[in-house]
Amino acid sequence: MLKNIKKWSSRFIVASVLVGVFGVTGAVGSNLYVSSQAREKMYELEDPNIPEMHTAIVLGARAMPDGTPSSALRDRLYAALDLYKRGKVKRILVTGDNAQDHYNEVLVMFRWLHKRGVPAKHIFADHAGLRTFDSMHRAKHVFEVKDAIICTQEFHLARSIFLAKKHGIRAVGAIADRRVYAKRNQDARREFIARTVAVADVYLLGRKPRFGGDKIPIKGDASLSWDEAIVSVIKKRQDHTL
Repeated sequence: MLKNIKKWSSRFIVASVLVGVFGVTGAVGSNLYVSSQAREKMYELEDPNIPEMHTAIVLGARAMPDGTPSSALRDRLYAALDLYKRGKVKRILVTGDNAQDHYNEVLVMFRWLHKRGVPAKHIFADHAGLRTFDSMHRAKHVFEVKDAIICTQEFHLARSIFLAKKHGIRAVGAIADRRVYAKRNQDARREFIARTVAVADVYLLGRKPRFGGDKIPIKGDASLSWDEAIVSVIKKRQDHTL
């Protein structure tokens, strides 16, 4: 019996090692593959050669309790604002987490852009962008985005472009980094895992976004995408300018 126990223990160890090796190999391969999909599609924001696209997609990040964007989110918004003012994009789609009543990344993003001169009618709001996968799926299938400049930090751009491409969006990325971020090492570690998950979502799991929704074409009426909080912001600004 002891002999059998040793035999099965050895097999378990070997199997565990093989799973670990294939797991690491798969993760590394996934990361290299995602990176290759974005090669030559990532631009410095100041690059005059960044192509014109119809839409800028701003991916959500942490919003502060006082209703202001975190430094990472503010830099993404600045990138979209810069592209809009330079005529590189005609519309801006802000997409982020609004799954809880007390937390609304999309409202924070909308308010920041509108306050800085982007007309409300040119800002579309996706309140169900809980993950990058969800944001890109919904950008294509809810908002009917065909081409876009994605605004996010460099570490996040390759995965974002990869997912946009797999959902049928012709996309490039604008590198939104304007500083050295405090959690850059943590972000890099998380991104390594996230790229592996993204490949699995696309090729193995056939995953769908958490929320669906009626179509709101990006070339149509932006107000169809607004919630009551955004409408309130617009009304207050209009009253203030009277």
